[in-house]
Amino acid sequence: MKALLEQILKRIVKNPEQLAIAEFENEEEIVYEIVVNPDDVGQIIGKDGRTIKSINTILNAARGENNKKFVLKVIR
Repeated sequence: MKALLEQILKRIVKNPEQLAIAEFENEEEIVYEIVVNPDDVGQIIGKDGRTIKSINTILNAARGENNKKFVLKVIR
């Protein structure tokens, strides 16, 4: 999942070389902390959060048998 998320985000941001993703997992959820250039934060979140919600929907559709939910946190 982390690789899929990274591929999607690298095509959205203007500075893909500054993209970093950290993955943390507990019993209920998988948390991805996304660190990007401050200029790219708006690109990832999108208008009214539409882009980040769409990315989350894609991850949930691709998760298969895993019942854990995904949490995406954008950090500048």
